[in-house]
Amino acid sequence: MKINVISKNKAHADQIRKILLDGHPLRQIRVIEGNLEVLTQASDSEFPDLIIIDGLCPEVEEFKMLEQLNQHHPNMAIMLLCQEPSSEFLINVVRVGIKEVLQLPVAPAALQAAVDRIEQKGSLSATTRKQGKTIAFMACKGGSGATFLATNLAYILATRGQKVALLDLNLQFGDASLFISDQIPPNTLADVADNISRLDASFLTSSMVQILPNLGVLAAPEDPELATKVKPEHIETLLSLARTEYDDVILDIGRTLNATSVTALDHADMIFLVLQETLPFIRDAKRLLHALEALGYSKDKIHLIVNRYEKGGDIQLEDVEHTLGMKVLKTVPNSFKEVSASVNQGIPILQIAQHNSVTETLQEMADSLLNDLRPRNGSWLTHLLHH
Repeated sequence: MKINVISKNKAHADQIRKILLDGHPLRQIRVIEGNLEVLTQASDSEFPDLIIIDGLCPEVEEFKMLEQLNQHHPNMAIMLLCQEPSSEFLINVVRVGIKEVLQLPVAPAALQAAVDRIEQKGSLSATTRKQGKTIAFMACKGGSGATFLATNLAYILATRGQKVALLDLNLQFGDASLFISDQIPPNTLADVADNISRLDASFLTSSMVQILPNLGVLAAPEDPELATKVKPEHIETLLSLARTEYDDVILDIGRTLNATSVTALDHADMIFLVLQETLPFIRDAKRLLHALEALGYSKDKIHLIVNRYEKGGDIQLEDVEHTLGMKVLKTVPNSFKEVSASVNQGIPILQIAQHNSVTETLQEMADSLLNDLRPRNGSWLTHLLHH
């Protein structure tokens, strides 16, 4: 949770900051010295989840400003800390839609409880927000290129203005963040699982590698043994939050089917199975398809992507479709040199080879997904198949 404390008394504001951080170390609290005029100078991006106005009881003109602020930022809360507020003052507070007023001096427990109420209301209202798309990538066999496709599609979606979360759910051997970044992850999925009771949007963001301002990657545990800390209920909580905070949630699942990965697949709007045109891949794809169907996933939810596709090989696309009993949604061309350069440098292929055939295919996929934000009606699939 992001909180701005506006006060003329820096010492008192710092005391408020200390109280609010007690037991909530991940809260992001900014102390601003000055009066209410600082609000008129802030850009939209600087507004937090909560503004605490300390010891500055607004006059009539300032109430008008707070009313406009409430209208322009309906998801932001305002709290006033005032000495002996009058009846007229409290009437104005109600009129402009301010929900919390505390009388100074305020007890630490009362202040903490008031902020907790606002934080809880914010979490509850998040459930009514739009639900982002969730796209799961699964490798039919090791070396399929599923992680490369997942990470680079996430990056391209972000360059299209989407707010994107990439979650590395390949718990034992995940390395998705390395495909598009050389940053060290501040936290991993195991750390989030350890602190699941404190999970909110701020905690999730602070745990991610921020590739772009609107693209974050939550890394898999560094130590495979830590994967055992991640339980299905943790994935349930994580994805329920991520869908309300992001336009697109990309899941790199790996190829293991267990209770944790199945929980993730339950949340997915689309499951992309990635394979190549060789017999071992096709055999494993058939096994995986049977397993997914046995788990109750319909074929409408499952889609095939053939990676490193080359025309004229020993096995034709029609052979793959006939053997697996379903159409291939998309083929990604073979471009070994550029893809290898992207992976080895940890740089998205869009930056290395903007006009490469793989880049263009991923851009087509991203644009097709953006054409319809409700994949259940199928129109995005129609568009994608015609590219």
